[in-house]
Amino acid sequence: MSSIPSRPLRLLDQVSLCCRRHHYSKRTEEAYSYWIRRYVLFHGRRHPRDLGEGDARGFLDALVNSKVAATTHSQALCAMVFLYRKVLEQPLEWLDALTRPKRPRTLPVVLGVAEVQRVLAAMPGTSALMARLIDGSGLRIQECAQLRLQDLLWDRATIVVRAGKGHKDRVTLLPRSLERSLRVQAWLVATQHRARLPLDGGWAPMPDRLAHKYPGAAKSQAWQFLFPSAINQWNSELARWERWYCSPSRLQREFRQAVAGCGVEQNASMHTLRHSFATHLLRAGTDIRTVQELLGHSKLDTTMLYTHVDDVIDGIASPLDRLS
Repeated sequence: MSSIPSRPLRLLDQVSLCCRRHHYSKRTEEAYSYWIRRYVLFHGRRHPRDLGEGDARGFLDALVNSKVAATTHSQALCAMVFLYRKVLEQPLEWLDALTRPKRPRTLPVVLGVAEVQRVLAAMPGTSALMARLIDGSGLRIQECAQLRLQDLLWDRATIVVRAGKGHKDRVTLLPRSLERSLRVQAWLVATQHRARLPLDGGWAPMPDRLAHKYPGAAKSQAWQFLFPSAINQWNSELARWERWYCSPSRLQREFRQAVAGCGVEQNASMHTLRHSFATHLLRAGTDIRTVQELLGHSKLDTTMLYTHVDDVIDGIASPLDRLS
């Protein structure tokens, strides 16, 4: 009996498969797919194999003319390099000649202690607790949303961040001042989970292939999200309803509303709390290597940026003040 030949994968399916093969994050996969799709559409749906250096430059120049940010330009270029070298396996020499944009050096937005207190006081309910945790632990907003009950090590006042940026695990601080509130939140999640068990199985989504390796772990209390969503999502592969984590976009929106409502004039976002965490630790004399580990930075240069927030003018008086 002759076998039916398999249908060749579409280009974007090849991109997704190659990203997963290299263990890139879901967000990187989505970003690369987006830019490769735009590249193909820009040239009238022609296949990238039929395009050359001039076509690639034309697409990148169009982005420059539309005045995109340097980081956006760089991301599009990285997607194209990934497409030709990894997906199509065409290590073309002209890829190295493409101009990489110079990223501007900008200082992170940092709120003072009093400003942070005002913003946090203006936030509601669970969002306020999440914002305080980010401010006290230096978590990224996605890392905070994806915390599970087992990631809080109460005895050691430590939080385990699993598969953070770059798929790296790390540990950071669990603020003692939040321990009582976090224990109450964990108790509420555990109570809701016990109530869900006879109704929908109490399943939580598992990372990678752990759902197949440990079939029963996904319904255990330890794997439940600390800040769960209010609704379940259907997992078509495993044919079951699962309770995911809350929406980071809602937290971001409520933070911006609090910033506007309490009179803080800086353009602050939830990530600003992470900047403030690092800056306040450095001002308190914490070793920069320790701050680097807590933040999960792979390069010390990234952490060094926080030393420039106010060290340049620290202790220097304006000449006008001397005249006064």
